[in-house]
Parts: sequence; C-alpha cells; structure tokens
Amino acid sequence: MLTHITIRDFAIVDHLELDLNTGMTVLTGETGAGKSILVDALGLVLGNRADSGVVRHGCERAEIGAAFDAEGMEDVRRWLAEHELDAGGECLLRRSVTAEGRSRGYINGRPVPLQLLQELGEKLVDIHGQHEHQSLLKSDIQLRLLDDYAGHGEHVSGVEKTWRQWKKLSAELEELRRAAHDRDARLELLRYQAGELEALELGEGELTLLDEEHARLANAGRLIHTVETALHNLYESDEGAALTVLDRTLGELEQLRAIDSRLAAACELLNNALIQIGEGANELRHYRESLDLDPERLQWVEQRLDAIHQLARKHRIPPAELPALLARSSEELAAIERSDERLADLQKELETLARRYREQARELGASRARAAHELSERVTAAMRPLGLPHAHFEITLHPLDEERFSPTGMERAEFLVNTNPGQPLKPLNKVASGGELSRISLAIQVITARSQHIPTLIFDEVDTGIGGGVAESVGRQLRTLGESHQVLCVTHLPQVAALGHHHLHVSKQTKQNSTSTRIQVLTKDTRQEEIARMLGGVEITDQTRAHAKEMIARAQKRRG
Repeated sequence: MLTHITIRDFAIVDHLELDLNTGMTVLTGETGAGKSILVDALGLVLGNRADSGVVRHGCERAEIGAAFDAEGMEDVRRWLAEHELDAGGECLLRRSVTAEGRSRGYINGRPVPLQLLQELGEKLVDIHGQHEHQSLLKSDIQLRLLDDYAGHGEHVSGVEKTWRQWKKLSAELEELRRAAHDRDARLELLRYQAGELEALELGEGELTLLDEEHARLANAGRLIHTVETALHNLYESDEGAALTVLDRTLGELEQLRAIDSRLAAACELLNNALIQIGEGANELRHYRESLDLDPERLQWVEQRLDAIHQLARKHRIPPAELPALLARSSEELAAIERSDERLADLQKELETLARRYREQARELGASRARAAHELSERVTAAMRPLGLPHAHFEITLHPLDEERFSPTGMERAEFLVNTNPGQPLKPLNKVASGGELSRISLAIQVITARSQHIPTLIFDEVDTGIGGGVAESVGRQLRTLGESHQVLCVTHLPQVAALGHHHLHVSKQTKQNSTSTRIQVLTKDTRQEEIARMLGGVEITDQTRAHAKEMIARAQKRRG
C-alpha cells in the first residue's frame, strides 16, 4: 500500500509531505483548492506523461516521490526481482520534471525508463474517475478481472504454458517449411560443395606444412650453395678454414699459458668456440645432405597449393577456413536430409499440443461463461444503490478465431452496460459518463475486492451528480472496499466524507503574491467543522455543526 508521498514544486504545491494509512481516506476542500493535485501527482510518479506545465511557476523542476509497503505483494516483489530493482519490503518511486520538459523516473533509487514506471504503477495503484489512468476500460484488464474473480489462476497458467509450447514448435515448423521451399536446390549445392571439399582432403595443419615445404623447394639451389660456402669457410678450406685458424691460434696460446696463467680464461673460451664451430659444421653437413633439388616434388606442392587457394577463392574465405566450411556444409546437409523426418515429428507434436490447448481453453471458457453471468448480476445489483437504479451490467465473451491461438484463451471479454431503460447494451467506454463510469467502477471493485491484486484504489470525485441517500450508498461502498484495500477518495459530499476512516483537508493559501496548496490531517473536532462546512456552505451555524456531529456519529455507529 501507499505509505508516504512527497510533492515539491508541482502545480501550486511548494512542498508537501503526507503519510497515508490503511482503510478509506477522504480528501475534501473548497472548489479549486487543489484536491485533484494529489491524484495528478500520483499519476505522474506512476508513469503518466508530463510536460513543463506541471512545474510550479518560477521553479527549476517538480519532484514527486511515493513510498509503498510491498510486504505480501508477491506480484510486485516478483516484478522488482525480475528487473533487478528489489530493495527489500519497501518500494520507492520518484519522478522529476524540469522547467524545460525533461523527465526522469526512478525505482528504488535507480533510473528507469517511463515504460517501467507505468508497468509497476499498474500493479500498485488503480485510479478511477475522469482521468486517463483507468484500467477498467482495457479489454485485457477486463478479462483478467473476470479470471481473478473466478479464481482461474491455474487454468490461465496452464493455457498460457501450452500456448508457449505450441508457439515455439510452430516457429520451428515454419522455419523448416521455408527451408524446404528451396530444399532440392540447396541439397544439390551442398552435396557438390561438400564433395569438392572432401575430394580436396585438406588435413589439419597441412597448409602450413605445404607453405614451408614450397619455400624450401623453391629456394633449394640457393640453400645448397650458401651451406656449401659456409662449410668451406668453416671447415673444408685447406688454409683459411675458421676451424683450422682457430685451432692453430689456440695451440699457440696454450703454450704461452704456461708463462702467464692469466691467459687461461681466454683459452677456455676459445676452446669452447672451437667445439661449437665443429658442431655447427657437422649440422650444416647433415643439412646439406638432406637438401635435394626435386623439381617433380616442387611441381606437386605448387599444384596442391594452387588447388587449395582456388577453392578458397571460390568460396571467398581464407584457405585455412576450408576444413571448417566442410564441417558446416556437412552438418547443414545432414540437417536438411533429416528435415522430412523432423517435419513429420513436429506436425504430430503440434497436433497433440493443439488438441490439449483447445481442451484447456474450452474448459476455461466454460468456467468464464459461468463466472461472467454471476459477476454481471452482482455488479448490476451493486450499481443500483449508487444512483443508477435502472442500470444493467453484462459481461459478454467474444470467441476468437480457433486457428489463431492466444495465450489467454479462446475468447475476449467485453464489459457492456446500459444506464437508461430501453437502451441497448453498449461497451462501457461508449455509454457511461465520467461520473457514471466511476460509480460502475466502484461497484465492480467492491464485488471483486477479494480477488484484486492492486492494493491501492483512488476514486476521484465518484460522487459527481449525486446526492442524498445515493451519496451515502457510495460512501458505504467505499468504506466496504476500504476493509480489504487502501482507498483514497476525493469527494464534495459530506455523506461520503463522514464514512471515511481518515480525513484530509485540502486548502489554498496565498502569501505575498504566491499561492500554494496545503493538506491537513483532521482531528475529531476539525473534521466535524469540515463536515459542517460541506453541509452549510459559507455560513456555518450551530445547527449545521450539530448535523455534522450527528452524521459522523451515525457513520461511526454504522461501521460498528
């Protein structure tokens, strides 16, 4: 439920902090004092669209914050968790609108798009009255309200689950059918492509080995010449071979080492170098023996590389990716060749799911029809004490196309009403006036209160155009609704105001050419004075005060 609201620089409100309680709370005040500003501010924080006109004159921005106690509200807690916005048992909404018209929304301190504020707002508060935020006129909400009243939760979930399975397999079947449209041409292409790649028999890492071998064979003459020259210079030259020169030099130094021991280190290093040159020469000799001028092998390697590169160019991929292309082609080829079998299996599965869906949906539809009849009669009876003595309410179920399954079943609900004798039933939004719609909404909410998921209900001037005993009936209905929900009601009628659990008075104050709205929680005495004002107008007499006292006492007594 809504526990606290903060409003700053919104319309003619400079700063307002208000705590709210359970039960029925009434808001009263002079015409033009700003009673509906609280409702408008709530609508804004719940995601209604806004422009710079809502910002108080001379201010930079308007800000509205609302705190909700989310304990026990599983639908809200689940939604917050799914969007990673959970913050324990409390839910904090905030909305700011700048003087330039820029708007920002926050849920539990995190910035969110307007759409998320709207989604969450519809789970927290339902505003009834002559405003845009009226869920009762939406077809999907009408169907959900009927299902909630009838306790169809498990039935609806079962239908939706089967529908999702059917939808998933239908998409797979459609994809297979599209693929089958050019199946033969694709099969021929894939078989030819896979055949070429298989004939090539390109092994893993073969391309790298071929490139290395080609470089070696193509440069064999140069390699042999250079290696032989190196061997001659290092080992084979009779006079100038490096190994011979180094060996002679080392011998001379070894003789001098006996004279000066400091030559020992140099002799040791030169001896190591002599060994290394000898080993290097041996390696070069072995390498030279392994080299072979083989024109036929070179030709074969070049032809092999040319075949690989030609096929890669044909498929417009790097040569190294040819094995992967073969794997993909083979996999697709196998899938297409198995598609006939999969198509047959899918068709059987879909037929089974379609039968199950129709059975579940028809069972749900039959239960909806029974619940619609019962709810229609109860709402009709509840409307008549609310100033609609001749009204008739009826819920009609319209069948949907059986071949076009929907997640909510095989029918849609439509709320119909007539408010005058002899008139045909028409859709709710085409018949009822603003005041009538509010009272019809009230009747529906009272009847379905126990199954409603939305904890806070706001009725903005539901008493428009009524008075006397009808007004008292409206107050009683609101009070009844307040037993299971948090109810906020903006009213002009003392009969309604006297029946509230709590009473807030809205007034307008003017100071130094500045106007602002103030909301005050009324005590027992100030409440009596406000009811007297509502009864007597400008002049409040002892008689009107006595009448107000009697009304409050009678309301308290009637509430037990």
